[in-house]
Amino acid sequence: MILTNGGKYYDGTTTYGGYSDIMVADEHFVVRIPDNLPLDACAPLLCAGITVYSPLKYYGFDKPGMQVGVVGLGGLGHVAVKFAKAMGVKVTVISTSPKKEKEALEHLGAHSFLVSTDQDQIQAALGTFDGIIDTVSAKHPLLPLMGLLKSHGKLVMIGAPEKPLELPVFPLLVMGRKMVGGSCIGGMKETQEMIDFAAKHKITADIEVIPIDYANAAMERLLKADVRYRFVIDIGNTLKPSS
Repeated sequence: MILTNGGKYYDGTTTYGGYSDIMVADEHFVVRIPDNLPLDACAPLLCAGITVYSPLKYYGFDKPGMQVGVVGLGGLGHVAVKFAKAMGVKVTVISTSPKKEKEALEHLGAHSFLVSTDQDQIQAALGTFDGIIDTVSAKHPLLPLMGLLKSHGKLVMIGAPEKPLELPVFPLLVMGRKMVGGSCIGGMKETQEMIDFAAKHKITADIEVIPIDYANAAMERLLKADVRYRFVIDIGNTLKPSS
């Protein structure tokens, strides 16, 4: 695998991805963007989009009527809600922040919202989910999530916590014959499939477009989770000579 940004190409040169002036790519590694997808709001789909689309398909969470939970409402989570909804499943956003309920239900159109720290809400939802996509990269308890799954349910981790998480094996995992899996982006064929699906269902990421000289400030805001939900750098307009 050669990463398009920060990787080493065959001749030893560094790859610069979207920061390149020009770029030559093998046709097998190029994604065609349909005309009805705006490039700025489509750009995050090439990472966040395929990261959530792939496990939804692979783990069978794409069947209409299924009950699927999405843990975390950030860059990955908000796109997961959009894709899952378009697949016809019933989506519940699971979050530690009650303040995100209005955003999840009214803006993103989730079917329901669950506060993971509210024991009454957790108890009421025990054993009701066919699958859960966990997008959270901070350390968090898996026990409440395992309890939400039906027997044979699957918890899929796509976040990347720095510290190990505790996995309660008995009784929730063993007795319910449940599964914990993971997923990381996807291949070229599936990425094109995801983009075509997004174009068909008019799915884009919620973005804030910034000039490249705002990048340092954007990084500071990222550390404070102050973005809804992805920054996109408009390099083309930034580099245009002033008139």
